[in-house]
Amino acid sequence: MFPRAIFAAFITLNLIPGNILFGQDMLADKSRIVFLGDSITQAGVGPHGYVTVIKREIARLHPDREVEIIGAGISGNKVPDLQRRLERDVLRKKPTLVFIYIGINDVWHSQNGKGTSKEDYESGLRDIIQQITDARAKVILCTPSMIGEKTDGSNPLDSMLEEYASISRKVATETGSQLLDLRKQFLDHLKTHNPLNRSKNVLTGDGVHLNQAGNDFVARQMLEAVGRRYESSADRSLMRHIVLFKFKDDVEPAGIDEIVAAFDDLPNKIEQIIDYEAGTNVSPEQLDQGFTHAFVVTFRDAAARDAYLPHPAHKDFVTLLGDRLEKVLVIDFATQ
Repeated sequence: MFPRAIFAAFITLNLIPGNILFGQDMLADKSRIVFLGDSITQAGVGPHGYVTVIKREIARLHPDREVEIIGAGISGNKVPDLQRRLERDVLRKKPTLVFIYIGINDVWHSQNGKGTSKEDYESGLRDIIQQITDARAKVILCTPSMIGEKTDGSNPLDSMLEEYASISRKVATETGSQLLDLRKQFLDHLKTHNPLNRSKNVLTGDGVHLNQAGNDFVARQMLEAVGRRYESSADRSLMRHIVLFKFKDDVEPAGIDEIVAAFDDLPNKIEQIIDYEAGTNVSPEQLDQGFTHAFVVTFRDAAARDAYLPHPAHKDFVTLLGDRLEKVLVIDFATQ
């Protein structure tokens, strides 16, 4: 027999996202998957939530299989809450696989003295996993994802959340459970997709609860954890909005600076903008036709671009432009 530490390491290496446990299909016919968690999971069963996305994708990938999907999320829940309702909401359902996505409230509620101690968090996770595995179901333990989307470590609870995520990683290893490190996946994604260092509106609506992009992101990570791939429309392309300005000859430099500053401020007012660049023409080819200022606005998709155009802040900017432009050129394209 393997020593426990070696066995745990072996389990972890063979349970990385995309692999199937010892060659067994985790989505076999008659599988029953329970998603256990807090308000993020509760919202996940909505029309566009991550649980619903997973259910739809599994039905598409395996129309010949009966795979039951059960959402068991309750707003405000922490690890001790999951312990109290585990029998009712999970074990009685006789699951074959349980995703445990918990930890946000255990950290977040510490601000009002109602969080969960690190000791109770760890022992609670171990108890939940033990009961599930005793019922002969597999466990995929997720690390808590985020409380604020800033990428520079300045979210107020970053350090504490990382401590609790580390506990989840430790528990997964020592119990031989599959780990889905959502926190790491979120942070890696945001380093690329949050260049404006926003606290929200990339994967979440408020820094915690998932928006559509966040639900798609979590669905993809969870499907890959059971050896399946999901590619949403947001993964396939972004929408670029290119704007070129040619100012009238009589517009003073101060007036141009005012327009540029106002354009620069739009990302702070319009959440659909996920990236922004601007500059003045420096091309030596002399093919600019008098256009001097370029602006590149990036949206997650065409729908976000369509919401930007009638946005009050954008309308105010157009009003500010007045008659200062001789020409304007706009080109939109989807990246591949």
